[in-house]
Amino acid sequence: MLGKDHLRIHLVNPSDTAFGTAVITPRWLYVLAMATPEKFGDPEICDETLESLDPQRIAAGDVVGIGIHTGNALRGYAVGRLARERGAHVVFGGIHATLYPEEALELGGAHAVVKGDGDVAWGQALNDFASGTPHRIYEGGRVAPEQFKAARWDLLPPDRYMWASVQTVRGCSKHCSFCSVWRTDGQKPRQRPTDVVVEEIVELRRRGFKFIALADDNFYPVSLTDIALAERQGNQHRVEELRAIREERFEFMERLAGLPDDLTFFTQITMESAEDGAFLDAMRKAHIRGALVGVEAVTPEGLKAVFKDFNCSGEKLVAQLQKFREHGLHILGSFIFGLHTDRVGTFDATLDLAKKAGITFAQFVMLTPFCGTVDFERWEKSFGGNIPVVEGTPITRYWLIPPDKRPKMFMPHPTMSSDEMRQRTQGVWDRFYSFWAIWKRSDCTPNWKARLAFIFVSKLYRQMYARTGIATDSARRERANKRARFLAAHCRRLFSGKPMPDLQVPPRKDPSVETAPDLLNVLP
Repeated sequence: MLGKDHLRIHLVNPSDTAFGTAVITPRWLYVLAMATPEKFGDPEICDETLESLDPQRIAAGDVVGIGIHTGNALRGYAVGRLARERGAHVVFGGIHATLYPEEALELGGAHAVVKGDGDVAWGQALNDFASGTPHRIYEGGRVAPEQFKAARWDLLPPDRYMWASVQTVRGCSKHCSFCSVWRTDGQKPRQRPTDVVVEEIVELRRRGFKFIALADDNFYPVSLTDIALAERQGNQHRVEELRAIREERFEFMERLAGLPDDLTFFTQITMESAEDGAFLDAMRKAHIRGALVGVEAVTPEGLKAVFKDFNCSGEKLVAQLQKFREHGLHILGSFIFGLHTDRVGTFDATLDLAKKAGITFAQFVMLTPFCGTVDFERWEKSFGGNIPVVEGTPITRYWLIPPDKRPKMFMPHPTMSSDEMRQRTQGVWDRFYSFWAIWKRSDCTPNWKARLAFIFVSKLYRQMYARTGIATDSARRERANKRARFLAAHCRRLFSGKPMPDLQVPPRKDPSVETAPDLLNVLP
């Protein structure tokens, strides 16, 4: 049995690249800090996107919790082995560890793995280590919204992050082929109680954060189409359930509307929300200024290929995207290149559509078979028994290949080589984020200070997500990283706000006052 004094807790967010300043707080670190039983004291937090882990801070008998997704799994395993060599107890969690627990045990030096949600299971694991009875696997499952932990923002290092992050709902009802969320977090939205979310947001504004990401799988968990379908099926129980979720969204946004006007929220929603004017208007009033929208493809064939044919294409897509701007919302459009339906003309067509639709920001990613997705399963099966090997590692375990040796394109394309795909994708990034293109889009800002911030952020976004992610030459990647660090340091100052320590939580609406009658009954 280990005494409390011998059980110091560390939480590590692994990264191969440290920028010194980060865009968004890695919320899971501070949620697990809250989930750490008080008897163990405050955990020591290391976010390697800020600075690399100092091994000397880890001592024998400590417990080191490491959260990994597929992109940082290799670095996470290196941290795990290092911690174990120093005599620490190593626990892995996160999406990738949930999908491949044995891999973390074999390659990451793990003593234990938490699968699924860590809100409850993390504390159980720590208690078991303290009593000398740890398990190899902890089934965190999908906890109820009431069990979601808030975050220990009091442990946040000052002046290191541009945006804070708060989660309001887990899960997504869609089933896109390239996404694993609906499998790991479930297709039934789990929505946190409004009061605890608002209290967390107020705490962050007190600390000086003016920009907050609502880090949800899908902020629009119930569409009008979902409710209409349930009504056509005569499933009254389902109709009432969906309407209740929708009503809670409106209640939450009404509470946000009572917060200071200098707050700006950003979130992630599906394209279907463009048809829901009442919802978009409520978002604008709630200070939600923008959202990431997965456009993915601009042709019907491409949308069908990724199981996203509920989106529009062509001119209808342009009109649908423009609806967001009409309701005062800026869009970060996400596009995928590398679908088997893509041709050379797809790149120019995608860029033209993004410009025509008035998208404020955009990201152009090459199709990657992420673990836990339908795409990954199809890709893995396509090799049969002839899986190519890179640096001694099967390509179907590409995350274990060193980054400088790792291919940029995994799924073969019928008409284009991987190098051509990479170059054309980079070309779209370059043209969308050219100085003059950014300058033209910056006219959406209200003043010169905001326009300057827009230009800096656009350049930073390109450096962090295009140059560092697509470039293959190590020297070019290092130059891109240096530029990103420079831009990040200056951008952070543009986002910082004056702390508001006396800010109060806005009151709940009087239940005797009826909600606007048409908000819940606007079905086509």
